[in-house]
Amino acid sequence: MRKRTLIAGLGITAVAALALTGCNSGTPSATPDASEGGAADVWFTVADPKPAVEGSDTVAAITERGTVKVGVKEDQPNLGYLDPTTGERSGFDIDVARWVAASLGYDEADIDFQVIDSANREQAIINGDIDYYVGTYSITDKRKEQISFAGPYFVTGQGLLVAADDDTITGVDALTADSIVCSVTGSTSIERIKTETPAGTVELSKYSECVEQLKNGQVDAVTTDQAILIGYAAQDPDNLKVVGDPFSEERYGIGVQKGDTAFVEFINTTLTDGPDIWTAIFDKNLGPAGVTGTQPAVDAAE
Repeated sequence: MRKRTLIAGLGITAVAALALTGCNSGTPSATPDASEGGAADVWFTVADPKPAVEGSDTVAAITERGTVKVGVKEDQPNLGYLDPTTGERSGFDIDVARWVAASLGYDEADIDFQVIDSANREQAIINGDIDYYVGTYSITDKRKEQISFAGPYFVTGQGLLVAADDDTITGVDALTADSIVCSVTGSTSIERIKTETPAGTVELSKYSECVEQLKNGQVDAVTTDQAILIGYAAQDPDNLKVVGDPFSEERYGIGVQKGDTAFVEFINTTLTDGPDIWTAIFDKNLGPAGVTGTQPAVDAAE
C-alpha cells in the first residue's frame, strides 16, 4: 500500500527527546507487542503516586469517584474500535485516552469508556457525563464556545471513501449534483460537503452505518477525516478505497469542561513530555495501515 502522510505541514514541530516526568512514571500500562507495530520498550506508565492537579474541577471529581469516565468512538478501525467478538478496545484514540488516564494514576480497570456519538459530544462534556473525550474530535471555534480542548494530538484532513471499482469519483472536485455523500450528524465533514460541493448528503449517527450504505450502493461516497477512512479501506480493500487528496485540515483535540485550564495544561504536558510514547502509539495503531505521522505542537490553554 502506498504510504499516505496524514499530517498537514502547518503547525508541526519536532519534539525533543523523551523526558518521562512524574506523570508518566510508575507501573507500565498495556505495553504493546513489538509484533503489533509498537515499540515494546517505549510505552506510558501509570503514575504512582497520583499527581495533584490544582484548580481542576474535573480531576477533583475523578479523585473523589476513583474512576475515569472517557468518551470514545467504537466503530473506527485503527482509531477507536470495539471488537464485537473479543470485546477489546483498540486504536490510536483509545490508547491516547489510556495514556491520559495513566498520567493521572489510573489503569485500564479504572477507566469507564462511554460511547458518545458525534452530535452528543459537547453536551456529554457539559453535563459531566464524561471527564474528557478522545474520538477524532476536530478543534473548531464553534465547539470552543461550549467546551475546552487539550492538544491537538493529531492532524489530518478530510477525504473521500468510495467503492473499490468506482472510477468516476476521484476526489472532491469530481462530486456532482448527482453524487450522494454520507457522514455523521454533527460533524464538520458533512457541513463542508453541504457548503462547498453540489453533492447531496445523507446524515447518520455512525460512520460504520455510512460505510454499510456505501457497500450496498445506497450512497456514492463516505466523507470524514482521511485517517478514519484509511482504517476502513485497510479493513476491506477489496470493496473500499480512499480517493483524492485531503481537502481540509482537521486538528484532533481532547475535549474537556469549558474553562478547566489546569486540566488542559496537564494533558498538554503529558503529550509534549512523551514524544516517543506518541510515536509508539501511532506506529502500533496506524503504522500497519501504511501511513506516516509526526506529532503536532499543542496549543496554549485558553
